[in-house]
Amino acid sequence: MNKDDILGVIPARYASTRFPGKPLADIGGFSMIQRVYNQTSQVLSQVVVATDDQRIFDAVKAFGGKVVMTSEDHQSGTDRCTEALNKVEKESGKNYKVVVNIQGDEPFIHPEQIEKLTSCFHNADTEIATLVKPLKNSEELFDPNKPKVVLNKNAQALYFSRSPIPYFRNVPKNEWHEKHEYFIHIGLYAYRTDVLRDITMLPQGILEKAESLEQLRWLENGYIISTRKTEFESWSVDTPEDIENLKRKGIF
Repeated sequence: MNKDDILGVIPARYASTRFPGKPLADIGGFSMIQRVYNQTSQVLSQVVVATDDQRIFDAVKAFGGKVVMTSEDHQSGTDRCTEALNKVEKESGKNYKVVVNIQGDEPFIHPEQIEKLTSCFHNADTEIATLVKPLKNSEELFDPNKPKVVLNKNAQALYFSRSPIPYFRNVPKNEWHEKHEYFIHIGLYAYRTDVLRDITMLPQGILEKAESLEQLRWLENGYIISTRKTEFESWSVDTPEDIENLKRKGIF
């Protein structure tokens, strides 16, 4: 697939309960949104920020990035990606085949992760793709903020959960990660454009409501989510303290 057929969308909201204005936070002399944009642009030739705030819009314009204004009412980044896709296609007259949804709070996303994700679409049957990372320790296994995923033999997702899956009966919990290769889900997605438009119209199901994981809506409705493994750490930023922690670790 030609890179010009792929649109990278970075959803970026200003409002955040734990970190208002997060996309504009300074990280080593660059705003977080600029770092995400620069990392993504190393791999994708067509990248746009989708925001609902004039301050973010102006900041992206100031560093020479592409940006579109979207509704404040979207419930998820996926919904915002769909509106951005529709606006970009209308303005450019071009029809894209794949959309990559890049989290706006991943300032150190590795370009190779995006390449791995888009490689899934060399298979004409791929509908949705995401990344998984081998789990390192039992602490991660029992952390509900690190969703787990189980795969079939074709590396397609069977289920995502905040609970440890699978459950090992009659085995001490601190030994589970030694008995099985567990995977953490990395929240980077790509979709064929027709699939993206379809899943945006789906109502929430009981699984998504229970786990608060949007991707379960897609599985519950029969969509196939392909995966690729990555070994790179996912350095997401949810609070100002996360930035300080990354600085102490020497990430920037």
